[in-house]
Amino acid sequence: MESSRVSTRVLALGVVIVGAALFRLLPAPPNFSPIAALALFAGYSFQDRALGFATPLLALLVSDAILGFHDLMWATYLGFALIVGLGRSLRGMKGAGSKALGAACGTLVFFTLTNFAVWLQSGMYEKTAAGLAACYVAALPFLDNALAGDLVFTAALFGGWAFAERRLPELREQTVS
Repeated sequence: MESSRVSTRVLALGVVIVGAALFRLLPAPPNFSPIAALALFAGYSFQDRALGFATPLLALLVSDAILGFHDLMWATYLGFALIVGLGRSLRGMKGAGSKALGAACGTLVFFTLTNFAVWLQSGMYEKTAAGLAACYVAALPFLDNALAGDLVFTAALFGGWAFAERRLPELREQTVS
């Protein structure tokens, strides 16, 4: 019985993550996306580390196959993997505040990493401190939507999952004494 509970939980988590990833395919403001929230949620929710990393990255890969691949995918995937790790670091913390802080930190990690990659790889900016600063300044208009999306989707995923766990005990994580 216990193994069926675990599989029900893992299956339900996978469905939630893939379902939310499908949102990425819908029209939305630039950078208003559920993927960072998915990564944070997966890192927090999956006890199995490999499954926690694989599920959101696979959802990202599938949606990228539809939306199109690009030269900076390595930075994008690394950024989301770091957010999964951030979610894992929140595992012992309860309450909405830690998740909101995790979402905000994830936004900044992703912004910093991916825009560094743009500066490094794109050829649009001089390879100087001034060029790097110009790259970050040019990206600032996208930061608002990213932060808003990360906070909205983090609240929806964590809040929706907490609600579901209260209603469906088979979704609750089993602890071993």
